[in-house]
Amino acid sequence: MGTTTPPRTLAEALRARGDESLAGLLRARPDLLNPVPNDITQLATRAGTRASVVRALEHLDRFVLQTAEALAVAPDPAPYDALLSLLTGDGLDDGEQRDDVGAAVTAALPGALATLREQALVWGEDERLRLVRTARELLAPSPQHPSPTGLGPTVAEATAGMSPGRLQEILVASGLPATHDPVSAVAALAALFTDRTRMAELLDTAPVEALSVLDRLVWGPPYGEVTPNPTPPVKWLRDRGLLLPVSTRTVVLPREAALHLRAGRAHRVPEPVPPVVAAAAERDPQAVDRAAAGQAFTALSTVEELLKLWNGGGPAILRAGGLSVRELKRVAAALEVTEPIAAFWVELAYAAGLLATDGESDERYAPTPAYDEWLDLSAQDRWTHLATAWLPATRVPGLVGGQDAKGRALSALGPELDRSAAPEVRRRVLALFAELPPGTAPDPETLLRRLRWERPLRGSSPSGEGTDLRSRLALWTLNEAELLGITGRGALSSQARALLDEGEDAAGALLAPLLPEPLDHVLLQADLTAVAPGPLERPLAETLSVLADVESKGGATVYRFTPGSVRRALDAGQAAADLHAFLAAHSRTPVPQPLSYLIDDVARRHGHLRIGAASAYVRCDDEAVLNEILADRRSTGLRLRRLAPTVLASQADPGSLLEALRDMGYAPAAESAEGDVLITRAGARRTPPRTPPVPVPEGPPVPDATLLGAAVRAIRAGDTAATVVRKESPEGATGTQASGSLPRTTSAETLATVQAAAMTGTAVWIGYVNAEGAASQRVIAPVRVEGGFVTAYDHTADEVRTFALHRITGVAELAEDGPG
Repeated sequence: MGTTTPPRTLAEALRARGDESLAGLLRARPDLLNPVPNDITQLATRAGTRASVVRALEHLDRFVLQTAEALAVAPDPAPYDALLSLLTGDGLDDGEQRDDVGAAVTAALPGALATLREQALVWGEDERLRLVRTARELLAPSPQHPSPTGLGPTVAEATAGMSPGRLQEILVASGLPATHDPVSAVAALAALFTDRTRMAELLDTAPVEALSVLDRLVWGPPYGEVTPNPTPPVKWLRDRGLLLPVSTRTVVLPREAALHLRAGRAHRVPEPVPPVVAAAAERDPQAVDRAAAGQAFTALSTVEELLKLWNGGGPAILRAGGLSVRELKRVAAALEVTEPIAAFWVELAYAAGLLATDGESDERYAPTPAYDEWLDLSAQDRWTHLATAWLPATRVPGLVGGQDAKGRALSALGPELDRSAAPEVRRRVLALFAELPPGTAPDPETLLRRLRWERPLRGSSPSGEGTDLRSRLALWTLNEAELLGITGRGALSSQARALLDEGEDAAGALLAPLLPEPLDHVLLQADLTAVAPGPLERPLAETLSVLADVESKGGATVYRFTPGSVRRALDAGQAAADLHAFLAAHSRTPVPQPLSYLIDDVARRHGHLRIGAASAYVRCDDEAVLNEILADRRSTGLRLRRLAPTVLASQADPGSLLEALRDMGYAPAAESAEGDVLITRAGARRTPPRTPPVPVPEGPPVPDATLLGAAVRAIRAGDTAATVVRKESPEGATGTQASGSLPRTTSAETLATVQAAAMTGTAVWIGYVNAEGAASQRVIAPVRVEGGFVTAYDHTADEVRTFALHRITGVAELAEDGPG
């Protein structure tokens, strides 16, 4: 502003800032940019709205918030020394520890005030510090909303409306000279409570029980209930104004008296220094990396197993959305994990875009086409894909099984699991991990204490889930990071550090050497099992999963061959010779004779019966087999009848008939209308192409430098247009209107003024209505006027623009000190 006059309003304080400072405000409070304010006055007004101030307070750390709380109970305006005294005390009860706290507060207070000033929550010089009115209303004490400091109202506020006679009684009881002026009486009582010597003398005469009452109220809440006939200690305090009436049954300890009892401190324990995240254990960094890599490989196997489970079409979607409790239990049993962990894997696959709904009339969950692409990636790339999907995800699997604000159960993949604070908490937890030396596992309690210090007002959840959602998110982050292989044995892995700092390629390069190499062989055993001593190559694993059933998992996977599993491979189009060749090629041990016999026996009977549509039919060249089926009581429900010596018809559909005969011990094969055997292949069901769920943003995004620069220029130009000094209109002209309204001139005057400005290179102030009918005022420097258009440099947009003359409502020249 080019002046040393102290600002009188927040708008004046903002106007005096430099462009970098204004950009810092918009960066810290991006909600102020939606939309870009027209000028500084509008920016100041928006910065003082309740919603914006609440959002800004929620992003303050504990000490900066304590500073704002102290200003809320300080005189308005407050000098810097008074604020410092509220945070450190008056020094009369200091010990060595208190001296240390006072020194830390003294060192940290300038930075805290700088933060509050940058965010336009505090303005004014150090001798006249002002907290914005909305913040004072939010943080100042009231009976409905006690102050976070635990202080009550001032003597003046508490005695408002008290009769002069009652004030006289209090003055006399306190040993003060009587006065008939209520204002003087209140001032005398407040002066007594703020005088350390006289206040100490007054309290020396108090009964011990009265001092006990004060001890219970001094640190808040300062309100207490009294009976119509109070006890003598309470009556003693009330008679001397140490307890002032709020209502017929409620009294309050006035702020000045409480501050005396607190030795001048607004807070019991100021916290100028963030708590240190302590180390719970120190481990070998290489052991941490190996443990994390092992868990990363387990994560890949688990996600793959989950999606194989739903390969042919997953469970149906609940009417309200999400996965039923029964289906989640099935997933947990199949993955051999608990239900909360199963919910995490399901949500992770969904967040990574590998799982979605199929969009059919009977909507179900199924793998997406992206799942097949993911399977083709290397193991390290598959892991980085999962990790980078987890970091920004706003869906919170930890909420599954709980209830929403209306008492409804929250289900996996349901619509109510988004929490916008989750990504910020997740990244902050990992950042605190990264600040520790490699291999160090942090103590969870100190980590939570640090998070609470950084965002003390962010604990509550509007959905009614408890008072510390942020801490719960942090604990869930610790568990999920371990499951995913971000951490190993409680410490951050090197590959995770690289992912956070350098990106996916660097993380993948560090992880790749730690992952086990896929094997191309198994060990066949005589008990119809195969042992995979490690992870298998994908073609081998896929074929073996069809030919055999997984019996146990762990360091080595055990597969069991059964008649049903062999028949499954034959149904998929494999011939007996193909299966023998496959096993011989991939076994490091000879193929056991029992396994060869099993394959040959199942293959000999496979396809001996043929199922088709009649509604359904069974045909077989061996009449004795059909006679056996008809004679079996278990076939009664199929309602079979003979059409020919080698053909039976059924009223059941082909699929049901096929399953029923298999349950009876036969090995039928389905056939097409042409009589060919139908080959069924697993994993054919996919959803249409789907995009991963978009994280729910937490407020407006932080603007980049380009947007900030443009916004600052627009605000400056708009402020110039709104506050610029215009020349007076010549006598008889239509003239300009009052400051802030659009100028009004005739068409001839408008043309003449802009032509003159173009020739002299001066700036003018115009009113302009665009094609949508929106009116604005601008400061422009005309360059050329022709064809009904004005080409000019627009100070508002900081660029050259063209304006239609017929849309200019009026024009006014600027005073000599206007922009030129």
